[in-house]
Amino acid sequence: MPILPIHGTPEDHLLPPGIWYAAPPIMTTETTLSTELAAATGRRRTFAIISHPDAGKTTLTEKLLLYSGLIRTAGMVRGRKGGKATASDWMGMEQERGISITASAMQFPYKGAVINLLDTPGHQDFSEDTYRTLTAADSAIMVIDAAKGVETQTRKLFAVCRMRRIPVLTLINKMDLPGRPPLDLMTEVEQALNIHASAVNWPIGSGSDFVGIVTRADSLVQLFSKTMHGGAAKVETAVLPLSELNASGRVSEETMAHVRHDLELLEIAGNPFTREQFLQGEVTPVFFASALTNFGIESFLDAFVNLAPSPGARLADREDGSEVSVNPIEMPFSAYVFKLQANMNPKHRDSTAFLRVCSGRFERDLVVKHHRLGRDIRLARPHSLVAQERSTVEEAYPGDIIGIINPGVFAIGDTVSLTGGFNFKPLPQFQPEIFARLRPTDVGKRKAFDKGLSQMAQEGTVQIMRSLHDQETLIAAVGRLQFDVLQYRLRHEYRVDTIVDALPFTCSAWLEGDPSTFKSPSASMIVKDHRDRIVVLFGDQLMKTIARDRNPDHVLRDMG
Repeated sequence: MPILPIHGTPEDHLLPPGIWYAAPPIMTTETTLSTELAAATGRRRTFAIISHPDAGKTTLTEKLLLYSGLIRTAGMVRGRKGGKATASDWMGMEQERGISITASAMQFPYKGAVINLLDTPGHQDFSEDTYRTLTAADSAIMVIDAAKGVETQTRKLFAVCRMRRIPVLTLINKMDLPGRPPLDLMTEVEQALNIHASAVNWPIGSGSDFVGIVTRADSLVQLFSKTMHGGAAKVETAVLPLSELNASGRVSEETMAHVRHDLELLEIAGNPFTREQFLQGEVTPVFFASALTNFGIESFLDAFVNLAPSPGARLADREDGSEVSVNPIEMPFSAYVFKLQANMNPKHRDSTAFLRVCSGRFERDLVVKHHRLGRDIRLARPHSLVAQERSTVEEAYPGDIIGIINPGVFAIGDTVSLTGGFNFKPLPQFQPEIFARLRPTDVGKRKAFDKGLSQMAQEGTVQIMRSLHDQETLIAAVGRLQFDVLQYRLRHEYRVDTIVDALPFTCSAWLEGDPSTFKSPSASMIVKDHRDRIVVLFGDQLMKTIARDRNPDHVLRDMG
């Protein structure tokens, strides 16, 4: 067997075609390895945080890192001048605008568990990145603003979780600010998302009268108090029985009566909770907290570790079209690429492929089969990330997220394994809604422009469309902000300024059938995507409906 180089050109990572090499020997017995795998997998909790923009998702991410001990002080999404920025938002544009633009993956230990946290963009314009990231999660935390309730993007993301049967925990945030009655919020969660909601704890007061939370199972109260740290450090909470709260002088008789009434109503008419129902997606446990001030976060994280599932089996497609269940313990190493990200380290201009480990144990420099290329590839320089800070990974287990330097051989959705013969289910691609022509202001920078645009398209930042005769190139995206990100990154990472010329199309569909016999409506255009599939662009939904009526022998699909 040839000795593989640790560093080198992209070609050095690929082995000669037609030869499958065995994995390096592991110096443990099969029984010992299985026991080790089962224990390590059982400790993993891999989840995504979903929410509408400004519900507090990235703030919650930062506080989870704080309570894990991974960071000493928590940053603010929109910090004061000179304040610390959040660790999870690493891109300059994210820190400037105070929003999450790209998903980030972080791992940290917490009280015997190993947490893999996937922080996703909340803004609808970046929903494609969020949808892809959700495929790598075993559970999700849904953050809801106590004043706004269930918002549009929350509904969309929850629908994706339901489609993929991902169990969801609900955190109603910002209880220290004026908000809606908690019973109204619980009812809205049930009605808007069509799921049973069961309160694990309950708020005592709200806004300026917020006193704390009571855990329903044991009737213990955690008392809330604002600190001089402004949420940058952990908070100490006083705990006392609910029966002693009135005597503490912290609450009025009116508030106390209101809390007792709500708790009695929940006992009589509330939904019972079982972990089995939660794992089946039939009920969501609801928690109340204030992520900004850290109140209720530690108890929420404790409950999450106890409730959330460890990694389980995943369905994949065999080469003959049949399905196979990939067991995380019994199957040798396998993983798939759910995200690509370029230039996280501007000094190196590299690309990182994010892999979700689905089965077996990963070891550094493992030689695996790259299913799409049909070749062996060495997973060199694996690392874990918190924002731009990297740590070398020696080994990883099911549920873990690892970053691999991408020498141009990975694409989103690629499967790698030791055995070969299957591919994990393809990641969804959604219908773009805005289209444009993009050109550099300086034609002398065309080479850098082409390189940057190609890289952004590989990551899924935008989609590249071409005319049927390859004479014209267009860009497409789900939301306008994706174009802003594209221009920002081309300018800062490739030193290319660009001009976007918008096109008059608002929706599209993949076309199944002969394009030469397709009867196009007036406000439409036929192009090809990066996989040479035919796509029809429409001026509006009415044109799309007309096209369907005119072409009964063709199929227009909204998801690719």
